[in-house]
Amino acid sequence: MSAEALQFRRFRRLRRSENLRRLIRETRLSIEDFIYPLFVVHGHGVRREVNSMPGVYQLSVDQLGREAEELLELGIVAVLLFGIPARKDELASEAYDPDGIVQRAVRELKRVAPELVVITDVCNCEYTSHGHCGIVRDGHILNDATLELLARTAVSHAEAGADMVAPSDMMDGRVRAIRRALDQAGFSEIPILSYAAKYASAFYGPFREAAESAPAFGDRRSHQMDPGNRREALREIATDLEEGADAIIVKPALAYLDVVSAARERFDVPIAAYNVSGEYAMVKAAARNGWIDEQRVVVEILTGIRRAGAQMIITYHAKDVARWLREGQISMAPARALAE
Repeated sequence: MSAEALQFRRFRRLRRSENLRRLIRETRLSIEDFIYPLFVVHGHGVRREVNSMPGVYQLSVDQLGREAEELLELGIVAVLLFGIPARKDELASEAYDPDGIVQRAVRELKRVAPELVVITDVCNCEYTSHGHCGIVRDGHILNDATLELLARTAVSHAEAGADMVAPSDMMDGRVRAIRRALDQAGFSEIPILSYAAKYASAFYGPFREAAESAPAFGDRRSHQMDPGNRREALREIATDLEEGADAIIVKPALAYLDVVSAARERFDVPIAAYNVSGEYAMVKAAARNGWIDEQRVVVEILTGIRRAGAQMIITYHAKDVARWLREGQISMAPARALAE
């Protein structure tokens, strides 16, 4: 074969060893990218594993100190709180009760671990007797009437000490209502992390077991986005930013990486992607059956989310990844807390 015929690009030159591959790697994960979801319940001494989400627990408030200590030791610096109320009603009363489950949890976390970033989910579905995200009348979810409840909830979370609020209800205008309410209550410094592009997804099933939030009738397709729409997601994101959102979430992550990528190209704001319960459960189930290499699959998934443009990843895998890193089973860009 002639020398001219051999003139082609040799990409493999830079793949010959692990350290060489690591040196030129374009996308790096860090534990500091992760936000870990927590499910908080009433009671004492509760640490109840979610059947469809191995390794994920419903925790009572008295267990949060232990949980926060573990998270910070692993280098995980942020949590996203979901509450399961003692009582549900049509107006989601415990969502904005100053002594509600999330409000108690926020106060406890800020007491035991003030450096932990506490983000609160703002929605009504866990708190309503019908399981929907807003006020229901004659089988219809009332958008505008729901905004006041969401605003009251966000303010109550800020009063309890939350560092950030994350409205997930997908009611139109809720970011504007929450921003106004926070500012009027003296919380102009509290940022809003908006679930701006939240799809009506079949991947939420295990979450609804964990949060006890399955709707009593119908579904949520009247307000969550249709999976076929990407341009609409960009309009939703643009609107939430205009209304006062400081950062946005795309949910779910894996089936919507094109949306994450499009949002990163268009908007110069922090973007989070939610690696949701169904995505987590599928990996866990396949790993337990020996069908996949769990560590490699998880790191590949999270790297893909990061590569698409998300700088924050809400994921139930966070603690596993941090432990694997600490034990030297995987390599990533280390979190500052671990490096120090």
